[in-house]
Amino acid sequence: MGSIVAIIPARYESTRLPGKPLALIHDKPMIRHVVERTQAVALIDRVLVATDDARIADTVRRFGGEVVMTDSAHPSGTDRIAEVAAGLDADIVVNVQGDLPFLQAATVEAAVALLRADASLPMATVKTPIRDAAEMTNPNVVKVVTDREGYALYFSRSPLPYWRDPLPPGAVLGYKHIGLYAYRRDFLLTFARLAPTPLERAERLEQLRALEWGFRLRVAETTATLGVEVDTPEDLARARAVQVG
Repeated sequence: MGSIVAIIPARYESTRLPGKPLALIHDKPMIRHVVERTQAVALIDRVLVATDDARIADTVRRFGGEVVMTDSAHPSGTDRIAEVAAGLDADIVVNVQGDLPFLQAATVEAAVALLRADASLPMATVKTPIRDAAEMTNPNVVKVVTDREGYALYFSRSPLPYWRDPLPPGAVLGYKHIGLYAYRRDFLLTFARLAPTPLERAERLEQLRALEWGFRLRVAETTATLGVEVDTPEDLARARAVQVG
């Protein structure tokens, strides 16, 4: 197998939580939590932070992380990591979102395992069951539906699927998409050059670009606990309340 590089895109500006990568959680900036969690994944050969912000870059360097400065004009995190990947010699590139301070190794391994098992697969991601009705209707929680072999059919911020009849308490209502992707490096560079698509613009979900252009995206299921994904000030408060050993 070729090398596996994880890239964490990080930008300072955020609509819901400006300065998110530098927000302190248990006396560490969130970006440090994500870097250290990713470095702990045994199959990852190298971890890079991709940013256009000097404050983030300086913070990463201070705790010993590796950072690459990127163009400030990138419209998405995928475009940012593609810029970095273009200069790397790697077989697989893992896009680890910078808002997962409690990321577990099993989540990363699940996505990478799909690429290792199928040389024709260009891209993989991860899902986890939803049993809470409030989470199912939350537009900040992206839902995914797949076919019987685990290939993505659609991603949405809306409840997906819609249950016409009531389900028993504790039943699986759907699947939450975890914003972590494993790409073949060559496909990542191709993907970043594709024009954005109508469904992608409607949902503001760039993974829909791959589906609309006809590429297959396989989704691994995991029950690994994510802890808290930090998108809002409320999420940050919940992350700060998490007890870690």
